[in-house]
Amino acid sequence: MNVSLMWNSVGFYQIAKLSMIPVSCFLEVVFDKVRYSRDTKLSILLVLVGVAVCTVTDVSVNLKGFLAAVIAIWSTALQQYYVHFLQRKHSLGSFDLLGHTAPVQAASLLLVGPFVDYWLTEKKVYAYDYSVISMFFLIMSCTIAVGTNLSQFICIGRFTAVSFQVLGHMKTILVLLLGFIFFGKEGLNLHVILGMVIAVVGMVWYGNASSKPGGKERRIYSAPSNKLHKQELSDSTETEE
Repeated sequence: MNVSLMWNSVGFYQIAKLSMIPVSCFLEVVFDKVRYSRDTKLSILLVLVGVAVCTVTDVSVNLKGFLAAVIAIWSTALQQYYVHFLQRKHSLGSFDLLGHTAPVQAASLLLVGPFVDYWLTEKKVYAYDYSVISMFFLIMSCTIAVGTNLSQFICIGRFTAVSFQVLGHMKTILVLLLGFIFFGKEGLNLHVILGMVIAVVGMVWYGNASSKPGGKERRIYSAPSNKLHKQELSDSTETEE
C-alpha cells in the first residue's frame, strides 16, 4: 500500500483501501460460503460511500501504481482471511498465532526489506544518519506496530476480516479529526463532515445488522438423503427373516 501511495495519488490510495472490503467479502463468500443479509450489504455500502466522500479527492494512477495496488489489496485480504482461518481451524489464541508468525515476518523483512527499499528509492537503509530522536521514534513506531498487529489478530479472531476492515475505517475518520484538531481546520468543510457522518452511521448499522440472526451466516448444506441407507436396512432385515 505504501508503494501504491508513492506511485499514485492519495485519492487512488484511498480507493485501494476501500477495495479491501469487497475483496474480503468475496473471499468469505467463496471459501466460507458466507451469506450476507440485505441490511448487512447496505451497511457495508454506506461505509464505503461515507469514507469515499470524505477522503477521495484527486485521482490519478499509472500502470505500475495500479499493479502495486492490486497486489497490496489481494495479498492483504488473503492474509487477513488466513489469520481468521488458522485461528478457527486450530483453536489458536491471538497471542499464539502472532507468536508463530511474527518471527517469520520479521526475518523476511530483515532479509528482503533493504533490497526492496533500495530498488524503490535508490537509498540504502544502512546509510541513514541515525540520531537519538530518530531512534526514539523508530522504537516507538515498532512498539505501536506490535499493538496494531495484536489488535488485528484479536479482532479478526473474534469477528472476521470483513468486520476488521469495516471497523478499521474508523481509524481513517479519527486521523482526519485529529488532523483538523492539531493542524488546523484547513480542508474541513460540509463535504468532509457529511462523509464522516455517513461512514459512522454505516459502521453502527453494520455492527447491528451483522449481529442479528441471519445478518451474516455460513450456508449449511444438508446431509445426503438417507433413503438408500433405510432401504439397505430394510433389505438386510428381510434377508434375516
